[in-house]
Amino acid sequence: MRISSLLNEDGILLKSKPKSKEEVINTLVECHFRLGNLNDKDSFRKAVLEREASTSTGIGGGMAIPHAMTEAVKRPAITAMTVEDGVDFKSLDGKPVNLIFMIAMPNDGKQHMNLLSHLATLMMDKSLLPSLTAVETPAEFIDFIDKLEDKLFPDEASEKSEPIEENKGYKILAVTACPMGISHTYMAAEALEKTAKEMHYSIKVETNGSAGAANVLTDEEIEKAEVIIIAADKNVDMERFNGKRVFITSVTDGLRKPKETIKAALSNKELYKYKGDTSGSEYISKPSIPMHETIAHKCYKHLMSGVSYMLPFAIGGGILHALSYFLDMIMLGNSALDFGVFGTGTQVSAFLNTLGEYAFQCMIPIFSGYIAMSIADRPGLAIGAVGGLMANIGMTFTNPQGGVPSGFIGALFAGFFAGIFMWLLERLCSHIPKSIAGIKSVLIYPVAGMIVIGFVMGAINPFASLLNEYLMYDLNMLDGNARIMLGAVLGGMMALDMGGPLSKAAYLYGTISLTMGKYDVMAAVMAGGMTPPLGIALATTFFKSKFSDAERKSGAVNYVLGLCFITEGAIPYAAADPLAILPSCFLGSVLAGNVSMSLGCTLQVPHGGIFVIPFMGNPSGYLFAILSGSLATMLIIAVLKRREPIKKHSLDTGIFD
Repeated sequence: MRISSLLNEDGILLKSKPKSKEEVINTLVECHFRLGNLNDKDSFRKAVLEREASTSTGIGGGMAIPHAMTEAVKRPAITAMTVEDGVDFKSLDGKPVNLIFMIAMPNDGKQHMNLLSHLATLMMDKSLLPSLTAVETPAEFIDFIDKLEDKLFPDEASEKSEPIEENKGYKILAVTACPMGISHTYMAAEALEKTAKEMHYSIKVETNGSAGAANVLTDEEIEKAEVIIIAADKNVDMERFNGKRVFITSVTDGLRKPKETIKAALSNKELYKYKGDTSGSEYISKPSIPMHETIAHKCYKHLMSGVSYMLPFAIGGGILHALSYFLDMIMLGNSALDFGVFGTGTQVSAFLNTLGEYAFQCMIPIFSGYIAMSIADRPGLAIGAVGGLMANIGMTFTNPQGGVPSGFIGALFAGFFAGIFMWLLERLCSHIPKSIAGIKSVLIYPVAGMIVIGFVMGAINPFASLLNEYLMYDLNMLDGNARIMLGAVLGGMMALDMGGPLSKAAYLYGTISLTMGKYDVMAAVMAGGMTPPLGIALATTFFKSKFSDAERKSGAVNYVLGLCFITEGAIPYAAADPLAILPSCFLGSVLAGNVSMSLGCTLQVPHGGIFVIPFMGNPSGYLFAILSGSLATMLIIAVLKRREPIKKHSLDTGIFD
């Protein structure tokens, strides 16, 4: 067993100034308890003091190894302390102690003796004491011991890279999920995995991406885990975590603040109690830590759940539409426009265009259905989808066949109303006797839900339709200068928080515009989102002296991420040097959105980056917009960023180094 694997950065106290041996012991015992290593703090302290009473563990040479083997210990662990001026530890040589390791060991005599022997061997190395008392950070402390163990115990060097045996379980489990399931989901997972490894914790992360759940947590793993982290901006299956310690945060925190997230999760002692709420907000008692689950954040998660399920229909339908136009442009040329058959001029293009239209028609009901499901679980899906369909066709009391569609706005209302209504109905029906409880899901929920949503949407649709038409009118009435300004604002929003609420708002507005037949807005949004990683990649290529080695190596990856419309590749650089990177990315994205809108570039697909440019309106102009924004970002970085390389740890929470 390696010493470095039993250490935790939070359990290492550097340059301390304790006044007595008793203070040292009490402080290190508290560290063990705070890290969750003990079942009983007082019993462990008593065992340590009893061991000291028999013979001092101050072994001489300025070092001490207080230890205890007792049932009060939950798992093997070591805390450590360096003392700047030394402390009287009643050592065997009578000299002050500057370095203390405290071992906590469950009842396992063989393992305990092996660990003491291992640590004693390290202490015989003359470099140990001066090196560890000189380090500035706990990470450097652990790193030195890790390297020394590699040197002294070469046969065990492979231990640190061996995979965790399944039957041993994982200390931490996590689930990551973002609305689109494309970038944040996987980047947050990698950030959590990397940081947990640095903190010497075992972890497994389930990703709920656009292609479904991967690396799924098993029942056995959940049973053995100490804590579960839910880093998600859409709802995930929570029933399996009933009775476990659960910490809920945003996927952005999982990506940008993995260390803080892990620490907060480990300090959380509250147990999750599932009550049919997929958001994970039901707890046995009020959590002692912030859960980021305000009403606004819950609404945001429900909205993003609907968006995440809607996107495949928007992307697939948009590409099929664009492909039908592309085929007619090749086959018929300008005659397709002359005869008004652009997109339907041939049998193949007409088929693709119609198929894309069907996908667009599914988009709104799917959106509202999954908002409702996010709120009320499965009973909400059908009711929300019916409400969304009514919004899409514009069904009213006076015109059941439809005629005044309320579109996205009506579907948004339908999704939230259906979800809240079904959530309340579920609770009203919770008192039905179990012998006839089966009728709830097959009779009460669908019939009552559809009748209510039908009456409500029949009354709401005319008003929502007016609001929808008003927004459409405003968008149509924007003159050239106003539209160019809109493009600049949306492009800039994509770069301000790179995946946060502002960029999500801009992206959602672009998607809504697609449903209104306004394709230039989405083009400006995607241009603004592609610019930051591309600009940073160019800066790391042409202004290498401004970046550290790790940043330059990561820069090449940002070419790929930028071309794929994954803005989050810029996050590690923005976190490392926000004063230089954020203004540069913002101004570059403003320019990209501005140029895209001014050149009349259009996009019918809400994602895809470089892969959908051939199907765009004015693709050459769009490439020019992206290139302009990226070059501007690069040049502004070159002006604002200092030449001194950033410390290595500045990208520690990134995923590329």
